[in-house]
Amino acid sequence: MDSKDAGPEFDRQRLEKLEELRMTGYDLYPPVFERLNTIAGIRHLHGAAGHERSEDRVTTSGRLYTVRDHGKTIFADLGDQDDKIQLYIRKNDLGPEQFAFFTRFIERGDLIGVGGHVFRTRLGELTIWVDEIVLLAKALLSLPEKFHGLTNVEKRYRQRYVDLIVNDQSRENFRTRSRVISLLRSYLTDRDFLEFETPILQPVYGGANARPFTTYHHYLDQNLFLRIAPELYLKRLVVGGFEKVFELARNFRNEDIDARHNPEFSMVEIYEAYRDYHDMMALTEGIITHLVYATHGSYVVAFGDEELDFSPPWRRLSMEEAVREYTGIDARSTDIARLRKIAEEQGIEGFEEAVSWREFLFLFFEEWVEEKLVQPTLVYDFPVENSPLAKKHRSKDGFTERFELFICGMEIANGFSELNDPLDQYERFRQQDERRKAGDLEAQMIDYDFITALAYGMPPTGGVGLGIDRLVMLLTNQSSIKEVILFPQMKSEKDQDIQTDEDRSG
Repeated sequence: MDSKDAGPEFDRQRLEKLEELRMTGYDLYPPVFERLNTIAGIRHLHGAAGHERSEDRVTTSGRLYTVRDHGKTIFADLGDQDDKIQLYIRKNDLGPEQFAFFTRFIERGDLIGVGGHVFRTRLGELTIWVDEIVLLAKALLSLPEKFHGLTNVEKRYRQRYVDLIVNDQSRENFRTRSRVISLLRSYLTDRDFLEFETPILQPVYGGANARPFTTYHHYLDQNLFLRIAPELYLKRLVVGGFEKVFELARNFRNEDIDARHNPEFSMVEIYEAYRDYHDMMALTEGIITHLVYATHGSYVVAFGDEELDFSPPWRRLSMEEAVREYTGIDARSTDIARLRKIAEEQGIEGFEEAVSWREFLFLFFEEWVEEKLVQPTLVYDFPVENSPLAKKHRSKDGFTERFELFICGMEIANGFSELNDPLDQYERFRQQDERRKAGDLEAQMIDYDFITALAYGMPPTGGVGLGIDRLVMLLTNQSSIKEVILFPQMKSEKDQDIQTDEDRSG
């Protein structure tokens, strides 16, 4: 070990107990334990137990959460993945040797296996009357204080494993996340969509306007990029003949970190041949209403101070209608000089580059409308300048067949009638590339291979990308994306003081 490395800091008293046990030859970390019952299983089988010990013996295991020593009798709480149960430990039943072993060496936070019989205490608490205890893993660090748990949010995110041990709500958040992903996959596969995996390391990044992470492959002697979206590869599959495809994707964007953004995030992208953006709006509504009802048993969900109603059908309005309704500005009928003056007076970022009324429409929408869209709202028909991968609108000049779903001011989904004209796609890539070369770090590159794929012919196709992290935020009533990502990206501890979210926002 490096002399400068002080090594991990363990609890001194716990470490001494571990060494004392090791000297006796005790197997501190046995390779297996035959658990015959989960705690939830015990509750299910013995829910009707009375005050007398049951005849059937149970064997279970988990983490010791509390220990209440009353001399010759000990009460403790044991928890596994799904539930907790009380333990009743008596010296007369366990025997003096095992009882002394427990009181000397086993502490809160240790992992143990127990055997015994179930009964219900006078207070009605279902309890295991323990006659056997095995130490399965000695904890060398103490858990946070039992009544307050782990409350420092920075430490909760950095040491998620401790957060999951002591915070029931955190465990429930991630249990919901796991269920959402399972339900989402089933919803699509039940409708004959095929799931695929596309490259994360890509020679050309694309599929969204975002700054990429760049890396270098020594053998190939070339730069590669972590994908910002799987879109262009999934559409290659549609060209290849797969008509209904999706991917549950991990994407990477070299952007700011805040309550709604993490540089590594999850989304599902879905493509279906012979469909358009109207079909994708219907699919998006169907997926999310299904997930909401399956996880809550209702279409009404609390989020902060709001009560969100996901009952279909959702509200739909064009971007022009949205801006006109929430700002009173009719961008189409207002001259460019006036639109520019409004944007300048209000300090809207990026207005200098806008040259068409449609670009100002988009700026006004982002600045003033998005945050006001609380209930599920589908906004459609986006300017062509802001939609390099969407098909041009069939009847509105200068617009595309694109939509976004907003809930509580957050973009949750983004979908198109997919652009399948290779010449049009090449021209839009070229315009994006010019912006990139002029210094726009989020503009897209020209993907010549994708143009080649389109040149072989892609059928009319509808597509949508849905943000899993933000959706889980809504379903678990969490205002920060860090609460629903197990291991969010954080600044190095040496670069910042430990502080709470309230400190940062104050």
